Amino acid sequence: MNLFFAGGLSVLLLIGLPVAFSLALIAVAGMYFFNGGTFAFMQIPIISYKALDDFSLTALPMYVLMSQVLVVSGVGKDLYEMASKWFRHFPGGLAIATLFCCAIFSAISGSSVATAVTVGAVALPEMVKRGYNKRRVLGLLAAGGTLGILIPPSVPMIIYGSVTGESIGKLFIAGIIPGLLLTLFFMIFSAYQSRNIREAAATWPERLDASRKAIWGLLLPAIVIGGIYTGLFTPTEAAAVGVVASFAIAAFIYRNLTMANFKNIIISTVKTNAMILLIIVGAMLLGYIMTVLQIPQTITAFATEQNISPWIIFILINIALLLLGMFLETISILVITLPILYPIIMALGFDPIWFAIIMVVNMELALITPPVGLNLFVLKGLDRNNTISEIVKGVVPYAIIMILFIVLLSFFPEIATFLVKDIT
Repeated sequence: MNLFFAGGLSVLLLIGLPVAFSLALIAVAGMYFFNGGTFAFMQIPIISYKALDDFSLTALPMYVLMSQVLVVSGVGKDLYEMASKWFRHFPGGLAIATLFCCAIFSAISGSSVATAVTVGAVALPEMVKRGYNKRRVLGLLAAGGTLGILIPPSVPMIIYGSVTGESIGKLFIAGIIPGLLLTLFFMIFSAYQSRNIREAAATWPERLDASRKAIWGLLLPAIVIGGIYTGLFTPTEAAAVGVVASFAIAAFIYRNLTMANFKNIIISTVKTNAMILLIIVGAMLLGYIMTVLQIPQTITAFATEQNISPWIIFILINIALLLLGMFLETISILVITLPILYPIIMALGFDPIWFAIIMVVNMELALITPPVGLNLFVLKGLDRNNTISEIVKGVVPYAIIMILFIVLLSFFPEIATFLVKDIT
């Protein structure tokens, strides 16, 4: 049966069938052959409804909408200008500024693609013009864009919380320190790479003027994450506040929310959410038949009954996630693997909040590992002269940093759990 599901799903994905329909088709075939034939199909609408009847998923379309509004608002350009004014006099200052901008925009949008597109469109031509190695810039932008799913708010964290029942608020807060620490590691490495490039320092009036223009981009993550951390908002309420604030910023501060932009924002939001929700439905259908056949229970029992260290199983899980990340995008990996991995992690005694951060860092790797790393194609789209191989060469050092960061989190789980240990 395991071969049926794994082999069938692999074949469907290899022939190019969308992930959501691949999952659903294998689930339907499993119901027919292993769960009573066509009679089992009566469960399809019930499972589909239950898959989306989750209040925590309400935050998902709102965070996606907020990121789409901010992409067209001009916030990213002002954030980059501010960061460049404050950091450009350091060795490799523009590299540091770009990663700082990625971190801030990640805290606004919660989307890696939005971060890579918005910051990359501004930073790529500027950095190349000022003497930075193009390959290194591409690698920096691809890696910096991945911060969008680690620094809260984060769409994968919402998916993790929805599938496992863990608090999305705790997951968001747990991502703050790891997100900032990984950003710092990226900054140190990128500054070392470009240590021979530095520019004249901006004047204090220039810095203050740039900061004034970027203040709205700085306030938005403070409102969203600060509201969640202080208990003023739930994650869903914070998403609603963020949407209202982002529309207000685009309409009244930047004044570029035209009807054409509004139409594009809504279409992009609907497409993105439809893709994510269809994947969730397909995964839940597959999860249903796998649960009926007790496949997750069997795998969990097998993993926990082996006379080997839980850390060996943990390493194998990370290797499996790395391999999956080469061929699937992040949402698909989460909804496919979590019904199996979460019970194993709990049975082995690992902290589920800590493991969520481990998974998200693995999903960051998935965004930059060929052949299907989404951020690689995003950056190629920014400049048609770029090649995937050139971007991959530039991103390899950052992938190594991420792997080492997973090792660091493994030895020091408090990095992820420190801020949430006293939250009930």
